[in-house]
Amino acid sequence: MKISDANHAFITGGASGIGLGIADALSERGIAVTIADINSDNLDSALGARAGRFHALRLDTRDRDGWAKARAEAEGRFGPVDILVNNAGIAPDGLELADMPPESFDRVIAINLTGVFNGISAFGQSFREAGRGHIVNTASMSGMVMDGPGIGSYGPSKAGVVAISEVLRMEMEPYGVGVSVLCPSYVATNLMANTISAGGSLRDPSVSLLAAEMKPPEVGELVVRGIEANRLYIYTHLARLEAVEARFAGIMADGRAQAED
Repeated sequence: MKISDANHAFITGGASGIGLGIADALSERGIAVTIADINSDNLDSALGARAGRFHALRLDTRDRDGWAKARAEAEGRFGPVDILVNNAGIAPDGLELADMPPESFDRVIAINLTGVFNGISAFGQSFREAGRGHIVNTASMSGMVMDGPGIGSYGPSKAGVVAISEVLRMEMEPYGVGVSVLCPSYVATNLMANTISAGGSLRDPSVSLLAAEMKPPEVGELVVRGIEANRLYIYTHLARLEAVEARFAGIMADGRAQAED
């Protein structure tokens, strides 16, 4: 999709971090932006510096009735949405699966994975009927390769986002709708604080991503370029692809070894 042809972007988790970086990158190109977020303070802060350019609304992406209301409000303000960015997410609690409270697992899956489906459910049919538009789903490099113990809810939730995006791409491509999955590594965001405000928990509350070298505006530019190129996978840290390559090499090696047994 040519960015110059887009009119209105709807971005969840859009009031801070990567979501706000994407919102700014699109707004700078003349696109009307609705930012949806569960954190009212972040919404007020983001909107205050961008008065007249953004519309802001509160949305818990787990709330399907809330999605319908949010879409109606957004399109009443700026017209039909033609770029959807399902970006809202929270961090893992850092516990190993055997020690993880079931409600913690359920919370991460509900926000990180089911929340993405809810966005697709709210807008997908209208994109298909219009025969245009682009959907970006934010996963993580942890959706491509597990980084280690303690992400037993987060990794599967993000791997699910990758899989949903791959299937959605197949389903939407015949109708002229693009689909991308954003797979960031460490980006300077307030993900940890947002996790707490969304009701999540952290094994180590002192952990922060704010000192990460890559900043949200850089990610926003990568996403814009990814949309224009209709790229399925958008990466922020290409060096991490070595770990992905090693993972798939292991998959293939075990398959070949089994074939030889």
